[in-house]
Amino acid sequence: MKQTFGRLPASQNAGVIDADLGGGVVKQRIARAGEGKSGGARCIILFRFQGRAVFVFGFEKKDVGNIKANELAAFRELADVILGYSDAEIAKRVADGALIDIRPQVGDANA
Repeated sequence: MKQTFGRLPASQNAGVIDADLGGGVVKQRIARAGEGKSGGARCIILFRFQGRAVFVFGFEKKDVGNIKANELAAFRELADVILGYSDAEIAKRVADGALIDIRPQVGDANA
């Protein structure tokens, strides 16, 4: 499974997390067009405040009610590993294709 990552500015961190599941794992609700967040999708993010955000799993609420306890435990273990990577380790994982950098590139019109 490939994970994606990016860094969130501190100003965007405060008050935007839907559910802190502990151990560096958060669940974020994602609205579907015209339906709002309650029936939309969910995303599991490995997250360190003012640090790294790694998107690891997304699902539609209608398909998966919630993640299971053993899945949460696995996400917490993964958070320990990935959130502990140095910038050099992240760069290596991006270079070998294990991670995908989703940050806007310099000069990108959408940046």
